[in-house]
Amino acid sequence: MADTPKPVTTHDLLHMKAQGKRIVVLTCYDALFARLLDAAGVDILLVGDSVNQVLAGAETTLSATLDQMLYHTKIVRRGTQRAMVVCDMPFLTYQVSPAEAVRNCGRVMAETDCHGVKLEGGRSIAGTVRALVDVGIPVMGHLGLTPQSVHALGGYRVQGRDEPTAERLKDDARALEEAGAFAIVLELIPAPLASQISKALTIPTIGVGAGPACDGQVLVLHDMLGLNDRFTAKFVKRYAALGEEVREAVRLYAAEVREGRYPGPEHSFPK
Repeated sequence: MADTPKPVTTHDLLHMKAQGKRIVVLTCYDALFARLLDAAGVDILLVGDSVNQVLAGAETTLSATLDQMLYHTKIVRRGTQRAMVVCDMPFLTYQVSPAEAVRNCGRVMAETDCHGVKLEGGRSIAGTVRALVDVGIPVMGHLGLTPQSVHALGGYRVQGRDEPTAERLKDDARALEEAGAFAIVLELIPAPLASQISKALTIPTIGVGAGPACDGQVLVLHDMLGLNDRFTAKFVKRYAALGEEVREAVRLYAAEVREGRYPGPEHSFPK
């Protein structure tokens, strides 16, 4: 019997940064893909509130619910042995008060057996991050393009291109580190700025559209597999074209059913 792989921990991530080892992160929403990604050696499975767009067909992440995130995080956790599982906390589950954030994040940790939660925002939520860390809940931060603030930010666009915003993002990153966050996602910010932030912090940065200097990278699984062919972005690299493969497989299945070629004798029970 093969040995159970050692789970990735927050301490492992710190060691990886210190040793210059890149951290591999992908979104994941179900147990089947979780098993595949875990076996392939992905370090962190992020159960993103992007599930609201990718699987539920919503325009934004804003209508994602806590029950939705609980369900998907629970089933992703069932499919993992090694990877760290982090749950995206949906809009208004942590912004109202630190006490409510502790209650909601504590529920996620207890009911899903995940390893941490992710919150969007900088210095304004540092007190909440500290409150969560103080009760033993690991927190990943998220700066730059924060999808839950898409309307306030004026759409999905690169953040930190001007000096005041860049300085604010640096300050936000320092505040999250001081509050006890174990890592920070940097989304859609200029590569030089992401490099400066990554070098200034002792905790890892995870980039998405933030250049190669981050300590790790994350993509939405369905984007990098070519399943979500309606979404295109400069930072997305497609490593497969599964969308077309699925369509072709279904066309073949439909043709064989209509022509009476499936099921054949080998797929049937004579008695």
